[in-house]
Amino acid sequence: MDLHRAVLRLGASFFPELSNSIEFHGFQVLKPWESHLTLDSFLASHCRAVRALLVTGLVLVDAALLGNLPSLGLILTTSVGVNHIDLPVCRSRGIVVAGVGDAFTGDAADYTVGLLLDVLRRISASDRLLRGGVRGGPPLACKVAGKRVGIVGLGRIGSATARRLQAFGCIISYTSRTMKPSVPFTFFTNVRDLAAQSDVLVLTCALTEETHHIVNKEVLAALGKNGVVINVGRGSLIDEKELVRSLVHGEIGGAGLDVFENEPKVPEELLHMNNVVLSPHKAVATLESQKGVCDLTVANLIAFFENKPLSSVVEL
Repeated sequence: MDLHRAVLRLGASFFPELSNSIEFHGFQVLKPWESHLTLDSFLASHCRAVRALLVTGLVLVDAALLGNLPSLGLILTTSVGVNHIDLPVCRSRGIVVAGVGDAFTGDAADYTVGLLLDVLRRISASDRLLRGGVRGGPPLACKVAGKRVGIVGLGRIGSATARRLQAFGCIISYTSRTMKPSVPFTFFTNVRDLAAQSDVLVLTCALTEETHHIVNKEVLAALGKNGVVINVGRGSLIDEKELVRSLVHGEIGGAGLDVFENEPKVPEELLHMNNVVLSPHKAVATLESQKGVCDLTVANLIAFFENKPLSSVVEL
């Protein structure tokens, strides 16, 4: 086996064509799951050959794993968030981390708007009732036009979502790590104040120590009994127990959730609520986005092994 351009792949098969695409360009993709060896034994056999690590899904790339890869110089991740990667260790060792750039931006923004529309207009709820033989449908829905939408994290996906919602006549405001002078939206310094002035709270920010449970009991109370939460970021951005409690007691109006705190587990209470739309972490699952990630991954690998600048490098 020629390991001169060896790439270790870890994670789920969400991108079935990714390995084939990489191998087509002359790279050797190492797939531990195809071996009879345990992961530790597999790494022990190949560790010094591996200079690039491809992570599909949310595999934990911690100090222990990185310690078993002494020659590693590049980590490629197919997720928008990088909270599953030990960035301080990467920084200390000079390991470059490359993400998906804009490959998922449009699809994630489309899906965010789709969840918002579904919750407010009760589309999924109406579908279930009609299929069940109920002709009257759920309670009256709410219009989208004119809604005050607060976005937590005005990065690529948040900004693309805002542009789409402007076309619906929504009033956009946001909170982010820093104020964005180039946007016309109202900036809030904290999530609680943003929630208090919003009909819909949209979460598109990264999960970090600072944003863990950024939506808590206080924020949900500020959002109020008619307020809606949409989350396409990470499940742990929300205190899920408080979210469930607030929904059960009618303290907020609804939720659209593509992510959950303990995936793939979904709280049982949510499964029976017509004001909640659930999705199994599929906001970016399109044929187009998969091709875009495949192309970007190959381009980054080629650039890395040819000592050229990479695209979509994550700031460490």
